[in-house]
Amino acid sequence: MVAIQLCETAARRRVSFDLTLIDPAPEAGRGTAYSTPDRRHRLNVPAGNMSCYPDDPGHFVRWLCGHGEPTVTPADFVQRYRYGAYLADTLGRAIVAAQGVVKVRRVRARAVGCRWSTAPDGRDRARIDLSDGPAVTADCVVLATGPFQADAAWAPPALRASDRFVADPWAPGALTEALRRERRDDILLVGTGLTAVDMALLLDRPLRTVHAVSRNGRLPQAHSVTPLPAASCPTPLQGLPLAGLRAAVREHIARVQRSHGDWRPALDGLRPVTAEVWAALSAEERAEFVRRDSSLWNVHRHRMPPATAEQVSRMRRTRRLRPYAGGITSVVPQSDGSLTVSVDDRGEPRTLSVGWVVDCTGPGLRVPDHADPLWRSLLDDGAAVPGPLAMGVGTEAGRLRDAAGRAERALWTLGAPRRGELWETTAVPEIRVQAEGVARAVLASWAPAAGSGAAATGPDLAERPGRSRGPRRPLDVSGFPLSTHSGAAAAYRTGVHRLLKVRSGAREAFRRAVALDPGFALAHTALALIGHECGAAVDVPRALADARRCVREGAGAYERSLTEAVARRVQGTRAEGDAALVRHLDTYPGDALALSVAVPTIAFSGLHCLDGGAATRLVERTAPAHDGHWFHTSLMAFVRQEEGRFDEAGELAERALAAEPGSGHAMHALAHVRYERGEHERGRGELDRWLGHQGRGGSHRAHFSWHAALHELALADPAAVRRRWSEQLSPAKVCGIRALVDSGSLLWRARTSDSWQGALPIQEVLETVPTETLERPANAFVALHAGVALAAAKDVPGLRRLHDHALGADAVQRELIAPLCAAFEDLAEERWAPAARRLERLLPRLHAVGGSAAQREVVEETLLYAQIRCGRHEAARSRLADRLDRRPSPHDRRRLAALADGSAPAGAATA
Repeated sequence: MVAIQLCETAARRRVSFDLTLIDPAPEAGRGTAYSTPDRRHRLNVPAGNMSCYPDDPGHFVRWLCGHGEPTVTPADFVQRYRYGAYLADTLGRAIVAAQGVVKVRRVRARAVGCRWSTAPDGRDRARIDLSDGPAVTADCVVLATGPFQADAAWAPPALRASDRFVADPWAPGALTEALRRERRDDILLVGTGLTAVDMALLLDRPLRTVHAVSRNGRLPQAHSVTPLPAASCPTPLQGLPLAGLRAAVREHIARVQRSHGDWRPALDGLRPVTAEVWAALSAEERAEFVRRDSSLWNVHRHRMPPATAEQVSRMRRTRRLRPYAGGITSVVPQSDGSLTVSVDDRGEPRTLSVGWVVDCTGPGLRVPDHADPLWRSLLDDGAAVPGPLAMGVGTEAGRLRDAAGRAERALWTLGAPRRGELWETTAVPEIRVQAEGVARAVLASWAPAAGSGAAATGPDLAERPGRSRGPRRPLDVSGFPLSTHSGAAAAYRTGVHRLLKVRSGAREAFRRAVALDPGFALAHTALALIGHECGAAVDVPRALADARRCVREGAGAYERSLTEAVARRVQGTRAEGDAALVRHLDTYPGDALALSVAVPTIAFSGLHCLDGGAATRLVERTAPAHDGHWFHTSLMAFVRQEEGRFDEAGELAERALAAEPGSGHAMHALAHVRYERGEHERGRGELDRWLGHQGRGGSHRAHFSWHAALHELALADPAAVRRRWSEQLSPAKVCGIRALVDSGSLLWRARTSDSWQGALPIQEVLETVPTETLERPANAFVALHAGVALAAAKDVPGLRRLHDHALGADAVQRELIAPLCAAFEDLAEERWAPAARRLERLLPRLHAVGGSAAQREVVEETLLYAQIRCGRHEAARSRLADRLDRRPSPHDRRRLAALADGSAPAGAATA
């Protein structure tokens, strides 16, 4: 984790150095914990808490989803081996990202000594002696050694001398004999913690008994199958004496047990304050806690996965696992190699005949006297000192203290060696925070330039050229300064231009900007934005975390403001996202990219607030800052047509297209104008000409094709509709969200307007849309079109699942999508009259779903379809007449005429 942070930070800051990883393991990232290939060995922490990034908690879960486990959830306990693969892969990606900046070398050996000396240049340098090969010298050293190994000092001499004693069960080949299939010898595990649980699962056999002995005989508790959120303690715990602390914690647990029905949220709620509480205890109180309370704390705090707990419970029920509370009193080797072990079980002596005794006491709390030569050498030289209660070593924020109490050498550690100071320091959520801090401290030790946010150079550490932070910084498309060099700025401007014109290639341009300058905040911000808003293939949380890191390390006020607005939009509520975006535009009204996000057009969903005039007022308010620019004119055209000011909107759109023929926003606004004014032949011709020329590289071609197909439906030209479907809107051309919103809705409109006879190829569309999108859509607009597509497929179970999702989603989905699903279910079951009644009630409120009036019109078409089928011809005539008053349509005229002369389809029911 430290190496990952060092590589990524160095890449962002353009800081060069050599990084050497010393580790005897064949693969980086596995260590002892994650090298076990046994599928029964699972992480003892849910996957949602195991990200290696403190600012991106979902990273591990997303990695699993992208590496063969698409259904994994944050609450799952995955195989431990997978986590080792995750760490190795993440490190590999970080190394690749830092190529040309950080030179990484792996040395497969064990560090056995670390000696410091002063070099001729006056700098302290370390010499790391290796078990195999020449020594390594370094300016900075991080001791990421993990827990200290136990030294088995507890074992009687006869046991330590026996070849049936396994002192390190994780050592390669240590359990080979015991694991042989034909072996049925009983086993004695010394220790009953998580290591003992792992060994019990590994050594379990149908005719074997696994005994386990520890001082208290307690096995770890189990995690809940359906975990509840952590419950913080309302009573301040810092500063309480140990007796008062015990009482307050017990009261907190009892309170949570009463309110939640589970004690686990209470323990989890103590995690953020544990280190502070531990630090506030006196040395005597800490010693008493370790002696009296630590066992009880550990079995409740460090729990088993539910599946593991069930296996352990089954072993206990069948007497294949027997725990004892006490210790080993004597060991007698037998002639056949077995051991006769006497155990004191709560004062009652027991004699066990076992084939092996396995040390499962787990990591040692103290630096061993002889087991680890690296730590021994540091202690002997005074470069390190034992920590509180002789647990771990003494540090200052991870930097080792020497015998004089100073923390001056560039020597850090993290994790278990800090246990004496922090107590809770061995789990990933704590270690990842420490890793980030250590990496930051290592780079800061090179005396960063004041205010630059980038590490300055030492003799072997040179800042790479190109980052522009001075007065002559490059500008973005709106004229705002960028904290990057000209090459990355040019790539970023290309991406923004493509977004403003609704052209493809924005993601590739932004990725190019990131590759040219990993420390360029707005390139990461833009990637997060288009991933969230446009469905681009981007790891949105990772991009946003990278953007925020870059902002912290050096960015201008404009960049900070836009990144925060995007972050609020992605991670906050709708109201928070709207407020942040409006605040940004109040300060930077000339920001074309931010303004495009705020206006609900073809590219972005716009402001989410139900006040339909908010986006219009924003466009009007920012007009002076844009001074008639074609992009702002395009947006003005769109908002004017939304207001029904079609003549003005048409003039604005044509003006924008004259200035920039490739403006997708202007063409989109003009398409709406032509449709609402009934200029169907003209509109179709303009769209086809634009798609064939300026719009050839458009990123939303399917939506422009959908607009052209609407004209063809209105012209009563079913052959043209089928042709356009086949050439431009079929799943061979469109997939995902666009297939759902454009292709699926077109098919249903063609069916409800009797413009598509025969089988409807809706199933082809559904097969291109992820199940998550269909049945658990993120917003009401997508949910509306999911319901339309499922209704077209007559998928009643799918509609019911969508209905259930909507009931538990946001207010708009609860109030509109859920009843809409009920209406669509009526349609699928050909209950025309109930469907019509439901749709009539919903139609006046449908604007809250979002999207344009032309898109929401699919519900009105469905209502007409239901009214005609159930024989409510007068209501259908009235609605068609109203539509024809506001918009000419040959097809609507034909339908009205058919209703007038009685040639409309007869209803299946009239009530």
